[in-house]
Amino acid sequence: MPSSAIIRHQIEASLSKRIPSALIPSPRTLRAVATTGIHSIDAALEGGLPLGAITEVVGPECSGRTAFALSFVAGLTKSAKVCAWVDVSDTLHPGSAAASGVDLTRLLWVRCGVSAAAHGKPFSPQAFSLPKKYLDPPPIKNGLHGGGFGSHPRNEVKGFSDSISGFMRPERFAPQCAEPHRKVRLQREIFKPIPARRPVKPNQEPTPVRKPWTRIEQALRVVDLLLQGGGFSAIVLDMGSIAPEYAVRVPLATWFRYRAAAERTRTSILLLTQYSCAKSSVALLLRFEPGDALREEATVFTGLEHRVEVMRQRFTQASTNVIPLRKPPQRANNAHWKSRTTWAGSR
Repeated sequence: MPSSAIIRHQIEASLSKRIPSALIPSPRTLRAVATTGIHSIDAALEGGLPLGAITEVVGPECSGRTAFALSFVAGLTKSAKVCAWVDVSDTLHPGSAAASGVDLTRLLWVRCGVSAAAHGKPFSPQAFSLPKKYLDPPPIKNGLHGGGFGSHPRNEVKGFSDSISGFMRPERFAPQCAEPHRKVRLQREIFKPIPARRPVKPNQEPTPVRKPWTRIEQALRVVDLLLQGGGFSAIVLDMGSIAPEYAVRVPLATWFRYRAAAERTRTSILLLTQYSCAKSSVALLLRFEPGDALREEATVFTGLEHRVEVMRQRFTQASTNVIPLRKPPQRANNAHWKSRTTWAGSR
């Protein structure tokens, strides 16, 4: 009776013309990676995020998605590379990005749904700075208590005796029977979209319906233009504040087009969502869990501890193409990392 090796050779020889190398595994494609700036996540991903591919970061609010994306962008901008941040809900805070180490001069911030013409003023960088009255020190006033910032000591004691006599009334210390309190059940808030209003006057425009789909379409077009233009090392598409029922409406052909464009331009696309919507077009899928507060201080909030799980990873570093007979040991697919506040400092 022929052995299994002979039977396999006969099957491969018969299928060589119709299906070349039917039973021979294809070589794995090795991709360059970029560090995320977080050592525990880099160790779980064997280097960092893949370049020229789509990485989807899924998780609820306050799960560390934005902090993770800012850490990744900060590492690229420090190496003199240009990145873009497409903000669908206009939730990015530039001060927090600068505190995370992001070079704002090398970051293109696209705010969807925000127009400078709506405020009646042209766009200018000075519009986002603090007014001068908040930067100049207040003038010195003449008077008592450090320059007139307090009243006369005689006015401070007025009414003090009346307050003490009312507080020490005997009826306040009389025993009272414990009466059951009626529980008030809180009603769940339901948010409904505001319908468009009809114009009252002939020249009056109606109030538009507040739906996020308009901002999503604008963000998708912006990403298309950025990928076609090239020159960006990473593009962050922040859809974390968009409800899943709107995010899943994006056609799968859009993500497939982004995947092909990212491979051509060697641009890393980082997608932040609450629910996975890119499906098979992503090369890496990370799921973030809600973080727990650090217990380092008793009275001061110092940061959060997050949990990350690698749900899907298409491209892995492999030194050989030989498939072993025994199942190799599984590596850890989760990691923990801490995000500290600015006032806590490095420890």
